[in-house]
Amino acid sequence: MPPVAAAAPVRRVLVLGGTTEGRALASACAATPGLDMISSLAGRTSAPLLPAGEVRIGGFGGVDGLAGFLRERRIDAVVDATHPFAATMTGHAVAASVRAGVPLLVLRRPGWTPQPGDVWHRVADLGGAATLLPALGGRVFLTTGRQSIAAFAAVDTCWFLARSVEAPAPPLPKRLDVLLDRGPFSLDGERALLAAHRIDVLVTKDSGGSTAKLDAARERGLPVVLVDRPPLPPGADVVPTVAAALAWLTRGTVVQAG
Repeated sequence: MPPVAAAAPVRRVLVLGGTTEGRALASACAATPGLDMISSLAGRTSAPLLPAGEVRIGGFGGVDGLAGFLRERRIDAVVDATHPFAATMTGHAVAASVRAGVPLLVLRRPGWTPQPGDVWHRVADLGGAATLLPALGGRVFLTTGRQSIAAFAAVDTCWFLARSVEAPAPPLPKRLDVLLDRGPFSLDGERALLAAHRIDVLVTKDSGGSTAKLDAARERGLPVVLVDRPPLPPGADVVPTVAAALAWLTRGTVVQAG
């Protein structure tokens, strides 16, 4: 696919972050002469891992607020490096960038690819995962994030172990243990966790990145309920790596993934 040119040489960049890739891009921008970078974090965790450079925490107030921020700060380009499931923020970023006349790039790590021995059950959303679970197992390792746990509150035939950075808020499943922890997680650690809690099914989002929990589940022959990513807005320019995003910022071109 031919490269898509940025509208103008980039100098001031807004990185919508909160991910490993967002922090890595912030560090790369901070080390690149001529780039003035601002990272924006949603503020959903009380102790986020802060990227290099200037950091803004909190929402913008929707599309209008973000478009106003782009104009006020004279942003030359936006890189959406939010979580692959942050569909609302990505939609707002695309709309605000169009409104403000600012080029936007989406930085998304690739989703996972099934390997021999995987027992995956793909579902379109969390509701589909909750419906499917009782037929697959009774002891569930839930790794969809604390804001997603409410989707499983009505599943009363399963016991859940949910892992999240911070404690979830109600509604919650009746039989739930919460493990507060922050990655990255090792394969040995995931093996030990599955064994210690006698897990017989894993639920996760197709967020990409480390495959440790998937590898551990494959070794034990466990079924995995994998929630598909929401689609990106039409016409969004996408790259899979920090290096490709930095190249777009410094050279003004981007090659769409896929």
